[in-house]
Amino acid sequence: MVFFKSNSQKPLKLITFTNKGIYCPQGKFYIDPWRPVDLAVITHGHADHARWGMKKYLCHHFTKPILHQRIGQDIECQSVEYGDVINMNGVKLSLHPAGHIIGSAQIRLEYKGYVSVVSGDYKVQDDGLSTPFELVRCNEFVTESTFGLPIYNWLEVDDLNKKLQSWVLKNKENDKTSVFIGYSLGKAQRIMKAVEGLGKIHVHYSIGKLNEAFENVGIQLPDYEIPDFRESVKHVQGEIVIVPPALLDSNVIKKVPNAATAICSGWMQVRGARRWRSADAGFPMSDHADWKGLLQAIKATEAEIVHVTHGQTEIFSKYLNEIGIKSDVVETLYGDDDEEVTEKEIIENPES
Repeated sequence: MVFFKSNSQKPLKLITFTNKGIYCPQGKFYIDPWRPVDLAVITHGHADHARWGMKKYLCHHFTKPILHQRIGQDIECQSVEYGDVINMNGVKLSLHPAGHIIGSAQIRLEYKGYVSVVSGDYKVQDDGLSTPFELVRCNEFVTESTFGLPIYNWLEVDDLNKKLQSWVLKNKENDKTSVFIGYSLGKAQRIMKAVEGLGKIHVHYSIGKLNEAFENVGIQLPDYEIPDFRESVKHVQGEIVIVPPALLDSNVIKKVPNAATAICSGWMQVRGARRWRSADAGFPMSDHADWKGLLQAIKATEAEIVHVTHGQTEIFSKYLNEIGIKSDVVETLYGDDDEEVTEKEIIENPES
């Protein structure tokens, strides 16, 4: 937990919201910008928060190999440890665990006693892979609201893992191949850990490349193979296959013999979502905070103002104001991951 001394004199603008991204005028840097800038402080490695074209990147040590994998080996990238303080033109900048995925960070800014925190994407559950979420008290807090509705309340991690394991074992009894659909960075690795020891694990090439980023920083994953889906994959029969969401209903899935498919996404808690996606099973596994997690984190910060970004922005911000937490909605270009794309599609489909 990080504490601070509140100063009644607020700086003119510690963070502003621009057409390039979240900007710190005093420090002269952006946080997760979506257009090219000179200096980008990155909360985590997902593509909607870490984009190509920045002159220089600053991130956590664990995020650096992900940026090299996704953006390019030749980018200029400085990495720091959680809690290290960097002075940026008088602004004290530090990164603190967000619990979202490997290397994910909340960005803490302090200037003349006033503290702003840009949380990026986060979750308060400990998934056993990411560094657990750290409460950072502040005057001003920027929060996501991907699952900012009361219907979203996640199972405990162990309970969810048991459901995945039971499904795999049932498929084995029926000589079926367990095919999991999960985002390549974060979700896929959680699935691998959940089903470890239940059979050979085969992952798509895109997941395998990102697995290297985990292994490069000393995080051990279960053994896995990368099959060539351009060829026959009959050898995976009765085993475990993990592919990214873009390949759902693709020829890759059709090549898997006797496949039973399961989508791992927070939206699987929505009634009808699994049936609509033509999957055999759906598990509500998410790397975002659920309704209770969002409220728990926000209340604990004791922030005087909360800015709500991507997700259920209007509804969630309205609720915060109703319970006495001053809040507004901020438009950003975040949210192009598998869960948020799926939400848009579910909302537009009347059966869900």
